[in-house]
Amino acid sequence: MIRKTSKSNHHTVSELNITPLLDLAFVLLVIFVLTTAPPSTEKPMQLPKAATRKKEPDSKVHYVTVDAAGNLYLNRKETNPVALTAELAELRKDDRDLKVTVRGDAKAPFKKVREALNAVQRANVLKVKLATEALVGS
Repeated sequence: MIRKTSKSNHHTVSELNITPLLDLAFVLLVIFVLTTAPPSTEKPMQLPKAATRKKEPDSKVHYVTVDAAGNLYLNRKETNPVALTAELAELRKDDRDLKVTVRGDAKAPFKKVREALNAVQRANVLKVKLATEALVGS
C-alpha cells in the first residue's frame, strides 16, 4: 500500500533577485551623467569685462505702529492719521520704492489699525506689509 503524504510544492528561493538593484544602479548612473558638467574642450579665450555699476542701497523699511491704547507711531515717533499721510508722502518723494510695515497690537482697536492702513494708502505707498506672529502649535 502506498501512502500519500502531503508534500509541499513550494520551495525556498535561495537566490537573490537583483533586478531592482540593477534598475536603481542604472537610474543613479543616468542622474550622475546628466548632472555632471561636460569637460570644456573649447579654445581658451578672453571674455570682455563687464562694466561695474554702483549698487543701489536697499531702501529702508518704515514701521507704522498702533499700540494697545490706539496711539499711532511712525518709526517710534507719535503721530496721527493726517500727519502720517503727509510724512509718508514726504518720505516717498525721496524713495519711490518706499516700504512700510504696519504693526498693530492684538489689543488695539481695529478701527485704529484700519485708519493707519488708510493713511498709508492715501500716501500712495505700494509696498505694505502687515506684521503678524505665527501661531504656536500650528
